[in-house]
Amino acid sequence: MNLINALAISIGVLAAVATWLCLGTGFGLQVWALFIGWGSFYHTGGKTDGLTKSAVNHIWGALVASVALIVVGTVAGSVIVTSVIVGVSVVVLVLGAHLPLLATIPAAVYGYASTAAFALLTGVAIGEPAAMLKAAGMVVLSLVIGNIFGLVSEKGAGALVKSDS
Repeated sequence: MNLINALAISIGVLAAVATWLCLGTGFGLQVWALFIGWGSFYHTGGKTDGLTKSAVNHIWGALVASVALIVVGTVAGSVIVTSVIVGVSVVVLVLGAHLPLLATIPAAVYGYASTAAFALLTGVAIGEPAAMLKAAGMVVLSLVIGNIFGLVSEKGAGALVKSDS
């Protein structure tokens, strides 16, 4: 079997499992964040290295977004103040790339954007650190499980390709 067909089967089967895990259980996992993490795994090169890069940078992005949102929620300023806070936080996010561990900027952006979207679209009390960190934790967990699904789908596709040889 060629790699594309093997990936289609592996990813398709695991996508059904991932969807059930998010929608059919009470864990609170976010299916969209899981799929973002899954895509990020492949985007960062796959294999164990891609999983590590993706997961660490998702956490970094979620942390920076959480701090920014907590500050925004505490200050309760105008759109201009909020824009400046977000701008400064994104500068910090990108400057983190000076550290090799945080150098996968796109994965950090996925973590940042996913955390901000979840918090803002679900009405999380962003000025309350405990509420914000709980929301960020759920997003990070969903993203990292998506990274793991990426690794499993990669291994599954590899096994399908080898079994056909």
